[in-house]
Amino acid sequence: MTLLSWLPQSWQELHKIPVNPLLSLLFMIFSYLYFFKRIFRSGKPNLPPSPPKLPIIGNLHQLGMLPHRSLRALSKKYGPVMLLSLGHAPTLVVSSAELAREVLQTNDTVFASRPQNTAAKILLYGCTDMGFAPYGEYWRQVRKICVLELLSLKRVQSFQHIREEEVASLTNKVRESCSKQTSVNLTEMVIAASNNIVSRCTLGQKFEEEDGKRSFGYLARRVMVQLTAFCFGDFFPYLGWSKATFRELDTFFDQVIEEHKTVKSNDEQPNKKDFVHILLQLQRDGMLEFEFTDDNLKAILLDMFVAGTDTTSTTLEWLLAELIKNPSIMKRAQDEVRTVVGKKSKIDVNDIIKMHYLKCIVNETLRLHPPAPLLLPRETSATVILGGGYDIPPKTKVFVNIWAIQRDPSVWERPEEFLPERFVDNPIDFRGKYFEFLPFGGGRRGCPGLTFGVATVEFVIANLLCWFDWMLPPPIIGREKYHLDMSEVNAQVVTKKTPLHLVPILYSP
Repeated sequence: MTLLSWLPQSWQELHKIPVNPLLSLLFMIFSYLYFFKRIFRSGKPNLPPSPPKLPIIGNLHQLGMLPHRSLRALSKKYGPVMLLSLGHAPTLVVSSAELAREVLQTNDTVFASRPQNTAAKILLYGCTDMGFAPYGEYWRQVRKICVLELLSLKRVQSFQHIREEEVASLTNKVRESCSKQTSVNLTEMVIAASNNIVSRCTLGQKFEEEDGKRSFGYLARRVMVQLTAFCFGDFFPYLGWSKATFRELDTFFDQVIEEHKTVKSNDEQPNKKDFVHILLQLQRDGMLEFEFTDDNLKAILLDMFVAGTDTTSTTLEWLLAELIKNPSIMKRAQDEVRTVVGKKSKIDVNDIIKMHYLKCIVNETLRLHPPAPLLLPRETSATVILGGGYDIPPKTKVFVNIWAIQRDPSVWERPEEFLPERFVDNPIDFRGKYFEFLPFGGGRRGCPGLTFGVATVEFVIANLLCWFDWMLPPPIIGREKYHLDMSEVNAQVVTKKTPLHLVPILYSP
């Protein structure tokens, strides 16, 4: 019914009612006002609250050096769902477990795509990797390859010999320092160990220069920062960058692939194959449902390396820092590890399974220090209603602030404290089903490499706790209170601002 036909008809109907004409007139006026209000509201979306913004840059100036902290502060004022303007890009920020469930589960399909930012297009071969590929059939096929062929539990277990060899190399270096009674740069050591493990699993060998200052791991960290940093290049597309990094990466990958093509893989021991051999075999056999080019292969390899190195070493760094800050927790962890291992000369996978408190420490580290506190950004593919009535337009960039969610006092008791005991006999885990604890994300775009990464973290930390005691360097120990710098640096991948230096002491029962 049109507005012009509805108005006279309503007037006629009012005249049939035997009431005071003045009341009839008032009723009609209020009816018209309500009708007009609905018309105007239906044409204007009900957007989430937004902080005041500046011309051109919008809310970029409010992000600060640590966006996860700045965004939590804003959410306390404007609510757990906010709409920001970052340059030209409308950006939704979600900061509660309930809203995370709406994004990652209830409306997962609408939020399943990725924004195509400048760095991702340059570094990831037009976003043909798994992490940044648009949601669709190509992404499904690539994810299937990664989950089944590269990151399955069986495949992760097949690389245990690499973890053992690289952790043995790490502990040997620490033993050498014990005899000198000097501190070691544990940050540098765990970065090297993580890089070597992932490099051998992915590419078949380590790629480090003799001086240790330049490696493929260093390049991967640079990629991670560029992919996820809050910089103007992400929000103003005309600012192109990252091309030099791409050229360096592309040349490196071409060399690796060519070497693998000329060297026959070990078909008799399929579990010994690295990722490059596996992907080349899939490409050669032509069993995939899409054309699998060398560029596709390189994009996937970069995904595997970048996601597996920086996040793993960052978690190890924070975990060790929290243990040195909380000596009673470290003592309990060491007692458990050493009891499980007993008089054996090395730790095996079955031992790790029995270290329940150690797993609680890993969980608590991931809660307090998620390596990617805002996860990777998502993008809406259609209009969706969120938070009980807010209209979210299509092509809106979306960040889930898991750092804020995992420190929410309405969900976690004493949320700012490092308390591994909170996970004892607690069913909550990090696999994406519990929306108050999402260090690896959730839904369709959750991280499929969590098993690979956690296996490395658990094995490295178990060895460091089993064979060594740890102290802060003497100049710090002499003070009344330990002075341990726990400040953060970077934007999306949050590392310690200062490297962790500790003094190892060889354990003797």
